[in-house]
Amino acid sequence: MTRPASFKYFKTSPEIIRLVVMLYIRFPLSLRNVEDLLHERGIDVSHETVRYWWNRFGPLFASEIRRKRFQQLRAFSKWKRHVDEVFVKVNGKRYYLWRAVDHEGEVLEAVVTKRRNKAAALKFLKKLMKRHGCAKEVFTDRFASYKAALREMDALEKQRTGRWLNNRVENSHLPFRRRERGMQRFKRMRSLQKFVAVHSSVYNHFNQERSASQPRPFKLTRAAALSEWRQLCSG
Repeated sequence: MTRPASFKYFKTSPEIIRLVVMLYIRFPLSLRNVEDLLHERGIDVSHETVRYWWNRFGPLFASEIRRKRFQQLRAFSKWKRHVDEVFVKVNGKRYYLWRAVDHEGEVLEAVVTKRRNKAAALKFLKKLMKRHGCAKEVFTDRFASYKAALREMDALEKQRTGRWLNNRVENSHLPFRRRERGMQRFKRMRSLQKFVAVHSSVYNHFNQERSASQPRPFKLTRAAALSEWRQLCSG
C-alpha cells in the first residue's frame, strides 16, 4: 500500500509529479518530449528527472490502481479471458510479451519471457489463475503451447480458438506498440517487465472504450478517471 510519505523529500509538488508520470506512460512521448511540453507550460524539468520520477512513482501509482480495481475486476474477469503473445526486441534480442485481458479489454496480466514454449505458457497461465482465479472460457490462437499448457492444468475444455475470436487481446497490444516506438525500444528485460506492468495499470485506468460510449457519459468517466489519478498516493 502506498503512503503520502512517498513525496516527503521532494521539493516539486505531487501534482506536477503525477502529471509528468501520466504524460510519459499514457502517451507515446519520449523523455525529451515530456520535458519540452512541461517547459512550454513554465515547468522547468530535465528529461533525466522525468526518467527518475517515472521509475520511482510509476510502480507506486500502478500498485494503488490495481489495489482499487482488484475487487471490482475479480467478479467479472472470470467470465472470459483472451490470451496472446507478441515478440519484443530488447537490446537486439527477441523476447516475448504474454498478455491476458478480460471481455472488456481490461488488462489482467502482462509477463515477459525469454522463450515461447509450453513452459512459458504454463508459467503465465498459472500466474494468471493464481491472481485472478479460474475463468469459464479462455480464448487463444492455435499456438500449440497453449493447448499443451491447458491440458496439463486440466482446463483444456475451456479453450476456445477460431478466426477473429481473439481480436480483443490482439488490439490491446496496440497502445503498447505505440509506446514502444516512442521509447525507441528497451535495453533490459527487467525494464521491459517493469514498464509493461505500469503501462497496463495506467491503460486500464484511463481506457473508457470511447468508440462504444456516448459523448456525455464518456466525458464524465474521463473526468472521474483524471480526478482519481490526481488523488493517487495522497492518503
